[in-house]
Amino acid sequence: MGEQQQVKFPQEVIDEYAALGVDLPALFSAGHLGTRMGVQIIEAAADRVVGTMPVEGNTQPYGLLHGGASAVLAETLGSVGAMLHGGISKIAVGVDLNCTHHRGARSGLVTGVATPVHRGRSTATYEVVISDEEGRRVCTARLTCMLRDVDHGNTTAPAPPAS
Repeated sequence: MGEQQQVKFPQEVIDEYAALGVDLPALFSAGHLGTRMGVQIIEAAADRVVGTMPVEGNTQPYGLLHGGASAVLAETLGSVGAMLHGGISKIAVGVDLNCTHHRGARSGLVTGVATPVHRGRSTATYEVVISDEEGRRVCTARLTCMLRDVDHGNTTAPAPPAS
């Protein structure tokens, strides 16, 4: 599945977390499931999150990219965007995910791009377009995350987005 790449965060986001003593690039990952599936976050900002995932190892019995794998990629990318939108005082928790599968993919990498549809105080909704290496749309997903306040009594660093 390759070695984990360094995520590109906007400098102001890195600085905001650093002021709390959190090394955001070192802390951040696609989570245990995303790591097992080979998800790589390439770029991350509240207005755009990009990531890739290999088709190999993430297929259903017919040899096509599993719809659940597309859902994992979509929820990962949308949750990252929602987390970055919420900032250091919020935790993003997925509450609704829907995926429309347009075509199958049998090999290579798929790339997901998450962009905001709505960014409010208590919810954030992202559209995630997943495409194959030829740029053909494989899946369109929409994720809504609830933005919960961080428990200020807890002295640990904010966790990466949870779904």
